[in-house]
This record gives sequence, structure tokens and C-alpha cells, in this order.
Amino acid sequence: MLRYIGKLATEKRYKLKKRLKWISAALTALLGIFVILFVVRSESESIIEKPIVIEQDSIVPLTLLYDIEIDSFEVIESKIKKNEFLANILLPHSIDYVTIDRLAKKSKSIFDVRKIAVGKKYTLLLSKDSSNRAQYFIYQINAIDYIVYDFTDSIDIQRKQKPVETQIKTASGAINSSLYQTLQEADANPYLAVKLADIFAWSIDFYRIQKGDEFKVIFEEKFVDGESIGVGKIEAAEFKHFDRSFFAFGFDVDEKREYYDEEANSLRKAFLKSPLKFSRLSSRFTMRRFHPVQKRWKAHLGTDYAASRGTPIMATSDGVVIKAAYGRGNGNYVKLRHNSVYETQYLHMSKRNVKVGKQVRQGDVIGYVGSTGLATGPHVCYRFWKNGIQVDHLREDFPSAEPISPKIKAAFILKRDSLQVDLKAIEIDN
Repeated sequence: MLRYIGKLATEKRYKLKKRLKWISAALTALLGIFVILFVVRSESESIIEKPIVIEQDSIVPLTLLYDIEIDSFEVIESKIKKNEFLANILLPHSIDYVTIDRLAKKSKSIFDVRKIAVGKKYTLLLSKDSSNRAQYFIYQINAIDYIVYDFTDSIDIQRKQKPVETQIKTASGAINSSLYQTLQEADANPYLAVKLADIFAWSIDFYRIQKGDEFKVIFEEKFVDGESIGVGKIEAAEFKHFDRSFFAFGFDVDEKREYYDEEANSLRKAFLKSPLKFSRLSSRFTMRRFHPVQKRWKAHLGTDYAASRGTPIMATSDGVVIKAAYGRGNGNYVKLRHNSVYETQYLHMSKRNVKVGKQVRQGDVIGYVGSTGLATGPHVCYRFWKNGIQVDHLREDFPSAEPISPKIKAAFILKRDSLQVDLKAIEIDN
């Protein structure tokens, strides 16, 4: 009996040991599986989260010209030569006459190819295969506008513009000889002289500016591809003439730039100070002058402006032509009636540009400087009538045009005040 009981105990210990061994093996297997899953997940997360780094040198930037990717093309840049037309340019590059004719007709509403001009830039983009066929022809109309002729599929024509950068610039100086030369010496665009003459035409006689006069100007300068293409709008200017300061502040009214003085009065007046943009005042209105041709003392009831033969003569105000003829003393001349009070006359023209009855606007060209009649050299004698009596126009104080509208005056004053501060900050190098 005792032997039997001992045998049962031994069998139980064996079974328990076996079961524990099995459980241990199972736990080991499960632990292994967990370890494998953890490693796989960690590696997976590492792969997902690790950023992909692309070396900078491996990125090849695309080359653009006129907004076209040109890396796959052969590029030819040139200028239109004398007696060179569209056909001369395109035929050698597999664009036939039929296609050129279709192009010319399709282009007419966008740009007339007959207006392609000598000296203008053009660009050809050619395929790099054996045909060397033109894929694009780009014609530069001016610094900003260009036409793209696309032959890659059917003919496509587009008129585009290069981006224009506008920068605000300043210029200043003291007059030593002329405004034009002073601007050149200040490394400013000399075209500013013309712009300033237009703005102050009703206030300053630019033929009488003298040494010591001073100017300051704030203006826009426009750039394309980093190169200046000219002067834009004048923002503000101050011109000191005969120790008196004249101001001009630009302000846009109904999308048109107008100029006003510091009191919001328009700088446009009834008459221009002179019928010429630039020249030299050679003889003033006087009751006693020695006539260079007749060799005697007599009244000179006009103002002479000497200028090169052919210089355009402008109507100094709106009016109607009441005389356009030739006289022994006056030579070719034109007379205008402006209203019931004022009349003007322009003598010694080389050629008249208007006929009797024509309505003219201020600034219209009515003739050209000459020396016809009793004249020793090319000039225009400008005569002025007020209520039927000849007077010295330089002594007349003409009323201003319409002042700025009350509705926008507050906005103008804000801009004027800001520009006045900017003008004051500009220094003048004497």
C-alpha cells in the first residue's frame, strides 16, 4: 500500500514538472513573438518618420525666358536688320510660306507683322533635332510689350508684358546753366526737365530760369529686367525761381494725374507761359526797340522766342483759328481767338499746320519755327491781345483752373502734407 502511494506521488511530480516545462516553453515563444513585433513596428515607424533628404545639388533649376522653359530648345537672340521681314527669319527654320501667311492674318488683330521695325529685338526657340524647326518666335515691341508666336502645336499668338518695377526716386540741384544739364550732372534722367516744364508751364517761364534757381523733385522711375526704362509720374516738386518757391503735388482725379499747389489750386491756367517747350527769350514786349531789319526805333508789341528752325509751335490755350496766312512783315503766321477777351498770334513760321476755322486745344502744334517775313533768324514772335489791346503776356496774372473738388480735398491734404515732409528732407548740393 505504501509502495502504491509513493508511486502515485512520483507520477504527479513528473506530470507537474512536464506541465511547467510546457508552460515555460509557451511563455518563451510568446515573449519571442512580442519581441519580433516590437522590432518590426519600431523599424516601420523609423522608416515612416525619417525624413527623406534630397541633396540640393541634385535639383536642376529650369531656365525661363519670356515665361517659357528653354532648356530643351536652341536659343537665337538677334535684332531686325534692314530689309529683313518675318519670312526671312522663319523660312530657314522650317516654317513655310503657308504657315507664315496664316500667322500674319491671325496676328492682325493682336499685332500687325508689317510693323516689325529695324533694330527691334527678337528671339527664336528652335528644336534641337535635325529639323532645327522654329517652335517659338518672340518679338519685342518695346521695353515692356512683346508678342509670342507659338508653333509647337497649332499657331498660337499672345501679346504679353514684362513685369515693371516702379521705384520712388528723388533729384535736386541748383541751376548753373540749364535745367537739362543740371539733371545730367546730378545723374538724374534729363527727361525730368521736360516733365517739370510741362507741370510748371503755367507758372514758370523756363526760358527765363537763371543761375541760382533750385529744384527738388520726387518721381517714379520704371525698371524692366533691372534696367531703367524711363520716368513715370511726378509725385511732388518744388522749384525756386527768383527767390520764390513754386510747388506741385500730384494727385489722381478720375484716373488722371493732376497737379496742384500747396493751397490745392490747379497748376493748369488759362494760358501757357510760352508757345515753345524750350528755347531762349530773345526780345521782350517793349514800346521802343531798334528793329534789326528796318534799322529804326519802333514798338515791339510781342515776345520773341529764338529756337531752331522746325521747332513745333504750340497753341497756348484752347481756341479757334481766325487767320492763317502770309504777310510781308509777319511771314507765315497764325492767329487764334480764345474767347471774347483773349487772342494770340504766332509769327515768322517756316510752315503753318492749321487752317482758318480749325478748333485747337492747348498744346496742339499749329506751326513750326522759321524766319519768314522781317526776321534775321529763326524764332517765333508771340503776340497777345486782351480786350482788343496788345499787352505783355508775361505781366498778366491768369486765373487758375478748377481747384480740387471738396469731396477729395481731405485726401489731397493728407498726401500733400506727407510729400511736403519728403521734399523738405531733400538736400541740394550747390
